[in-house]
This record gives sequence, C-alpha cells and structure tokens, in this order.
Amino acid sequence: MNLFALLTILRISFRALRRNTLRTILTMLGIIIGVGAVIAMVAIGNGAKAQVESSIASMGANVILLFSGSVSKGGVYTGFGGAGTLMVEDALAIEKEVPGVLAVSPEVRSSAQIMNGNNNWSTSILGEGVDYLTIRQWDLTEGNFFSEADVRAASKVCIIGKTPAEKLFPDEDPVGKVIRIRHVPTKILGVLKPKGFSVQGSDQDDVIVMPYTTAMKRLVGVTTLRTINVSAESADEILPVQNSITELMRQRHRIQPGRDDDFMARNQQELAERLNATTETMTYLLAAIAAVSLLVGGIGIMNIMLVSVTERTREIGIRMAVGARGRDILLQFLTEAVTLSSLGGLVGIGLGVGTARILTTVKHWPTLVSTNSVILAFAFSAAVGIFFGFYPARKAAQLDPIDALRYE
Repeated sequence: MNLFALLTILRISFRALRRNTLRTILTMLGIIIGVGAVIAMVAIGNGAKAQVESSIASMGANVILLFSGSVSKGGVYTGFGGAGTLMVEDALAIEKEVPGVLAVSPEVRSSAQIMNGNNNWSTSILGEGVDYLTIRQWDLTEGNFFSEADVRAASKVCIIGKTPAEKLFPDEDPVGKVIRIRHVPTKILGVLKPKGFSVQGSDQDDVIVMPYTTAMKRLVGVTTLRTINVSAESADEILPVQNSITELMRQRHRIQPGRDDDFMARNQQELAERLNATTETMTYLLAAIAAVSLLVGGIGIMNIMLVSVTERTREIGIRMAVGARGRDILLQFLTEAVTLSSLGGLVGIGLGVGTARILTTVKHWPTLVSTNSVILAFAFSAAVGIFFGFYPARKAAQLDPIDALRYE
C-alpha cells in the first residue's frame, strides 16, 4: 500500500468518526479512563519504589546492620535487638579482623526528653562511634562531629538534628549551646544536614547523636550494644563481609555448630529487595485493576464498530460495486477502530500524567511517570483497537455486495 492510499483511508476514517462526534467521544471514554488509570497507578507504584530506594540510600553506602539477639520475657520474645548479646569488643573485632570493612560504628539507641530553657522536645538518642557519619554518608550543615577522644572520655557532647534544633532553638544558632538530656548537660558540637522522612514515615532529622560511651554510661546505663553499623568498601564486598562477620561473631560468642545465632546480620541490598518486592506487587496489582478499564473500552469499541457496519452496509455495497476488495473494506474499518483507540490513548496519557501531578501537588503522594509506562499504555490501547476492531472489520469485509446494495 502506498502513502497516498494510506492517507486516503485515514481521511475517510476521520470523516466517519466525525459523523457522530458524541458517540465517538463516549466510545473513546473507556480507553481514555483505562490508559489514564494505568499511567497514574504505575506512577504511584514507581513513586513508592523510588521513595523506598531513596530511603535505603539514606542509610548510607554498602551498609551491613548487625542486630543483637532476641530475649524472652514470660514467654514473649522482644525480637532482635532486645537481648544485648553484642559488646563493644565485638565492634572492635569486626573493624580489626574482617577484611573489606570500611567503617564500623557501635550503636546504642534510646529516647529522651531534651530541654533548653523553657523549650523541650522528646527525640531519639543515638550513641554512635566516630565513623557513623561516614557509614550513613551524612553531612553537617555547621559545626563539627565528636572525636575519638570524646568517645574514650565519654564526653558530654552531641550532634543535633534539624527537628530538635528548630524546636529548642527557633531563633538562634544551636552550635556551642548546652542542652539537658535526661538532666545531663550536653554541649552541641554541630547540626546534621536534613534528610527528611523515611519510607516508613519516620522523621530522620528528629535525632541527637552522641558518643556511644556517653550514651551507655551517662544516659542508658547499659554495657551492651543494640546494633553495630558496618560499611563495606564496595557493593561487591557486602556479602563476603557479611559472611565473615557472621563467622567471627559465632566464634566470639562460642556458638556451636547447628545452634542458632544470638544475633542477626542484614545488609542494605536485602532490605531494598524486600521493600521493592512489596512496592512492585502493589504496582502490578494497581496496573492490573486499571487495565480492566482498557478491556471494557475495547468492548465498547467492538460494539460501536458493529453498529457502524450495520449502519453503513449500503455504503460498503457501493464501494464493493465500484471495485473495492474485501481487504480494502477490512483495512478501512480496522483503521477506524485503531484511530478511535489511539486517540483515546493520547487523551488518556494526558489524563494519567495530569492525575499523577495533581496527586503529588495536592496529596503529596510520591509519583513517578516513566516513559516506558506511557509507551506501554499507548501501545496497549492501539492493540485493543486492533483486537476488538478486527471482528467488525472482518464482518464488513465478508458482506455480499448484492445483499449490501439491497440493504435499507
């Protein structure tokens, strides 16, 4: 088929669709809603996935988390982190004996009421080592981090997050000021750069970081660690380092072969895979539900095309009488169906992208419209036109010219 014949078929298709504009618009509505819904739902899923990846990235680079074991109280297990099976010596051993380790930070986690004059705020307290910011890839907006000397001396110093800084010092610079944490006067050395909310919805900036020795001796009163943060030198080293840490901890804790570990090691990639699996399942589910609208729109196209064949039976007979072949009639009606679905797909793309932007602006939902989802939705809408338009087009092509001319 040459270009002129194709343009002629398209011109006839548009003229046929314009004969009943309202019916054409209503027929396209199913495709428009279907394509728009698919793009918007996939954008929501992609946005959630991107937020998960951003949250995992905010943990730092190539991070391995070593949690203390679980403890049972009256038959109720507290979960990992509650037994206090990790020691400061374990963290030091990992740093010295495990190859491929870039940085290690022992961690003690608690919460406390902090005060500055008449202002007070309840926040998370993290006792960490000097490599904590390196592991988390977290910068300071001002001031300095505490030193190894502060860790050894259990100095009463801390780094403050953006949220408590705004609550306690709304109109002044907090660096150099002294706050009270559980009635312990503590000097602020610096302010952490804002990180925002995590994928779980928690405020990562609502935190105070101090030397783990200070937290253990002056605030919490414990001798064990809840977590040890480890950073591998590269992504390729994560699994070997994790396996080496597991082997070292079993040796240090004298765990016999066949016995369960009294700790748990998890790496950044495992966390990302688990969270991404959840968001991908949600994305596929939402897209599948939205795709039903496309199928409904396709059924509408088939219905209208069948009506159109019936209404234009005499026209088909005249065209056949002047030399049109069956395949010409087939192509004509198939083109009309595809044109109908494609136009609906184009409008649906605009509707989907616009809906995603509105959800982001009004509801503050994270959305991400991908080029692949737009192309796939449009291609699917065109395929719907071909699939559901083929039967009416074939029916038109198989009409007997004499019977078609007699049709009233």
